[in-house]
Amino acid sequence: MSRALRLLVWQVHGGWMDAFVRGRHTYLLPVDANGDGGVGARDWPANVVDVPEARLAETPFDAVVLQRLEEFDLVERLTGRRPGVDVPVVFVEHNTPQEGVPQSRHPLADRSDVLIAHVTHFNALFWDTGSTRTRVIEHGVMDYGNRFTGELPRAAAVINEPVRRWRVTGSDLLGGFAAVAPVDVFGMQADGLAQALGVGPDRVVAAGDLEAPRLFSEVGRRRVYVHPNRWTSLGLSLLESMTAGIPVVALDTTDARRAVVPGVGAISTDLVELHDAVRAFVDDPSRGAEAGARGREWALERFGLARFHSDWDDLLAHWVA
Repeated sequence: MSRALRLLVWQVHGGWMDAFVRGRHTYLLPVDANGDGGVGARDWPANVVDVPEARLAETPFDAVVLQRLEEFDLVERLTGRRPGVDVPVVFVEHNTPQEGVPQSRHPLADRSDVLIAHVTHFNALFWDTGSTRTRVIEHGVMDYGNRFTGELPRAAAVINEPVRRWRVTGSDLLGGFAAVAPVDVFGMQADGLAQALGVGPDRVVAAGDLEAPRLFSEVGRRRVYVHPNRWTSLGLSLLESMTAGIPVVALDTTDARRAVVPGVGAISTDLVELHDAVRAFVDDPSRGAEAGARGREWALERFGLARFHSDWDDLLAHWVA
């Protein structure tokens, strides 16, 4: 086994980071002068360490794992070390291309000093990265146990800022699902969604922004999780719901089909098929329990932390060495 490393990484994407820092390395999280960044109140292991930005120049580390383009300049300014020249750098690409698909040129294309780690095969396929070296490391998610009870004949969705993001997250499709069963939408800034959809406040409900595992206990009280996202890389809430034993109904876009395999839920671009699937799960919670159990078994195998950290250890061992 290769040696454990000291990795400099900013807290950017909460769900991904929650899995990433549970590996065997030491994870150094910068904290700015205002106290922003770092571990905060999160229940993270002791090998996740806060480092004030003012001390980064004197702090040893083996590699940087970046998630935003501006972090290249941050590393050099705060540490005096040039990413890709003085220290190895891996850039995690969380996002699908936003413009010019499928000719989308990645900002880090044709660079020999960086490795891009895509979180889905869809990302790797649709981003033009030229000669830049790439790897795909699919998501890893926490196991909070089987949370499905299905006691409420309702559907659940998890979408942050559903009104602002609208078609990207498929928020505009929730009215059609709400005609089949009431939909409780968890996430940030979901107020006003029912009004934007033109449906009654009893059909689409802003259910609050909850942290896991409480979030998936609440989602699990509903009989089905609905994932209407059109253009996200692969929503973690979909994988987390599957891991929690909750049956899922998903739009067949980006990389969702690599998660929702036959027997664990419904996936289609035909909204009638998806509405019928929601109706079947709401009408028969025992059917949902069976599909959810199969989905949980599959998700733990495919997106469990053991596989995720093994992939990252292999990448770091080769790239940093």
